[in-house]
Amino acid sequence: MFKVGITGNIGSGKTTVCKIFEVLGIPVFYADDEAKKVMVTDDLLIAGIKQTFGNESYFADGALNRKHIAGIVFNNNNELIKLNALVHPAVFRSFDKWVLQFDSKVPYVMKEAALLFESDSYKMCDRTIMVSAPLDLRIKRVTQRDGISVEEVQSRNARQFAEEKKCAMANNLIINDDTELVMPQVLKLHKLYLSLASNK
Repeated sequence: MFKVGITGNIGSGKTTVCKIFEVLGIPVFYADDEAKKVMVTDDLLIAGIKQTFGNESYFADGALNRKHIAGIVFNNNNELIKLNALVHPAVFRSFDKWVLQFDSKVPYVMKEAALLFESDSYKMCDRTIMVSAPLDLRIKRVTQRDGISVEEVQSRNARQFAEEKKCAMANNLIINDDTELVMPQVLKLHKLYLSLASNK
């Protein structure tokens, strides 16, 4: 199965782009949503989190104690790295299983992940897309969308690779700066991936 990874820093509009691909009939795996699921369903991951962050990481009913985890990793990059090192492989396993259901029913699938490059999951993909937008525009979008401060957006953005680095690492670029039309860019890439997938 031909796999396309798609990413973009906070506020880039990558989810909007993914929805266009879904309209074109391409299934999209949302890694960040899946990460929340596997933290309460993947036994290997649950055991790892309890071992690393304590049994109080989970409530008696099996729900994740998000406050406890957040308190440990929020301002401690080393602890966040430990958490990601546990969660990312579980999401990879889930993605591998998810892909199997499509077999030859679709020409290609997509994996949307905020940390596509940071987590090395781009290595599981045949091609990668970076959705790019200027920082000031991204800050404006997120403060309006989530009702959070400029500082909080900048803090989240700082936890991701720089925009320029991701653009250089990606095979393809979609500019979502409110001046260039996104739809023609998506259609052009869709055509390209159909061609590459048929030759794989």
